[in-house]
Amino acid sequence: MEQHQNPWRFETASIPYENPWIRVTERRGLNPSGNPGLYGIVHFKNLAIGVVAMDAEQHIWLVGQYRVPLEAWSWEICEGGGPHGSDPLESAMRELQEETGLRARSWKPIVRMHLSNSVSDEACIVYLAQDLEPGEAEPEDTEQLVVKRVPFEEAYRMVRDFEITDSISVAAIQKIRLMMLEGEL
Repeated sequence: MEQHQNPWRFETASIPYENPWIRVTERRGLNPSGNPGLYGIVHFKNLAIGVVAMDAEQHIWLVGQYRVPLEAWSWEICEGGGPHGSDPLESAMRELQEETGLRARSWKPIVRMHLSNSVSDEACIVYLAQDLEPGEAEPEDTEQLVVKRVPFEEAYRMVRDFEITDSISVAAIQKIRLMMLEGEL
């Protein structure tokens, strides 16, 4: 893979905002053309985690919730986060159980991605969880969730018809579809 040097020449950096989940860094210097430039970066303190829970009948679990930044309801796969440096599989197991009550005996990483690399360093890993056991959900107090089990083809249709627009969910569902077409599922 070809590597390139950073064409920006940063002279200063400040942190105008930070909370337990993110830190915003503002860098000033010269842009690639040599003119004064400003670059804002959102640093995420957790690795984003996604889980596609799929049963033997090829149904998956979707989680619905109101997303404040969008001011809209959103259907998604099970999602959450885990601290950088921790085992992402343990975070995925915790998120699946918290949001759906499910536990899985089989886990496979299927997607690794950066979610908005023009302004953030947020990275994500998505797992396919199978061989499921039901249990009791334990959502966090910041979450008011609706969980539903749908045939995979219904979830895929929701992506195709723009009813699911969350980037992690779109990538994960499309990856599952590709795995099906390639005979991996």
